[in-house]
Amino acid sequence: MSIDQRSSAPASRRDFLAHSSALAAAGSIAASLGAIPAVHAQGSEAVNVALIGCGGRGSGAALNAMKADPNNRLTVMCDLFPDRLAQARKRLTPELGQQLRVTDDTAFSGFDGYKRVMESDVKVVLLCTTPHFRPLHLKAAIDAGKHVFCEKPVAVDAPGVRSVMKTSEEAKQKGLALVSGLCWRYDHGVRETIKRIQDGAIGDIVSIQENYLTSTLWHRGTREEHPEWSEMEYQMRNWMYYTWLSGDHNVEQHIHSLDKALWLMGDKPPVAATGLGGRQVRTGPQWGNIYDHHAVVYEWPSVRVFSFTRQMEKCANETEDIIFGTKGQARVIKHEITAGGETWRYRGEKPSMYDVEHDELFKSIKAGQPINNGQYMCYSTMLAIMGRMATYTGQRVTWENAWNSTLDMTPKNYGWGPVELPPEVLEIAMPGRSKLV
Repeated sequence: MSIDQRSSAPASRRDFLAHSSALAAAGSIAASLGAIPAVHAQGSEAVNVALIGCGGRGSGAALNAMKADPNNRLTVMCDLFPDRLAQARKRLTPELGQQLRVTDDTAFSGFDGYKRVMESDVKVVLLCTTPHFRPLHLKAAIDAGKHVFCEKPVAVDAPGVRSVMKTSEEAKQKGLALVSGLCWRYDHGVRETIKRIQDGAIGDIVSIQENYLTSTLWHRGTREEHPEWSEMEYQMRNWMYYTWLSGDHNVEQHIHSLDKALWLMGDKPPVAATGLGGRQVRTGPQWGNIYDHHAVVYEWPSVRVFSFTRQMEKCANETEDIIFGTKGQARVIKHEITAGGETWRYRGEKPSMYDVEHDELFKSIKAGQPINNGQYMCYSTMLAIMGRMATYTGQRVTWENAWNSTLDMTPKNYGWGPVELPPEVLEIAMPGRSKLV
């Protein structure tokens, strides 16, 4: 069962237990935040912002959010680990200057830290944690009336996606902004290139090749190197390598490519997917239970998307979306379209897409016209999960199979001890043996 609105599960399965680090709050949040003076400049009121998840992406999002408006203030920070929180505060201090207003009383850690964030007076929350927690944190933020920047992916399993879809509808009803971290949707060159493709620049789309072929990423250390860590802490520290925390890299990383394919297909889901994948290089126990390569074919009624992703060292790398049409071809990240013997290239402005997504978020809030990216961020996450289901099981997976899956990768409790999950969630999937749930 899950930790959000997925079912009538017992409270111990829905909420984080009290086996968490001590909260760094010495007094009332309201009192501490009330001491922060309202800042006005150019006739604009200060907007207090909270960051949940203080890793590299979270710190980057905080910088983008502060850059969006000089009146924005980062007043609350939260991370599962106190040391990661402290590192982020130290890193952001010289970058943000007076825009950083976090005090020891508004810096929270532990499994329950997010609850204290929602009790604060912040207007906007940046959700940048491990993907597993996205459904829970998003629901808490919308329930608390906060506008949200929500990193990708939005879940690691189908029950989580369904929860986020419901929450995104509630955000619409409340007039709350919900901007996705699927950043290519905010890249000017990509927007123009996809618009031209959809307007018929290469004729009808015949097929799409999505490549996200890259090297390996970080690892925080093995069990032998950190005997002081419990199994829960070890997996949380190395969350990228556990399907229940990251969704596997087909979900956590390759979702960017899959999102562009979905976009090109009018944000309409595919009929089915078939794939293959495995662990060829990252085979040791330190690499958890995810694969190191996936190859998936997604079926739309008249189009096939050929999707390839790999995380291996010393291999040929490429990240690109190659679109084949009846009249030509296009490369989306390269912002290039070739048809009729002529090549068009985007020559317009190229601001950082990470800045643009925050610029548009805050402008939409101030204009009273909040953006809501809920549907496509859910569909893209499900598209990626669907591909993982196909590679893990070796079966042809329909959209209905994926969307209605009951596999819920939520542990019995959250504490600094063992990780209590069904064996099929923690074991390495074997195509032809692992069941489609």
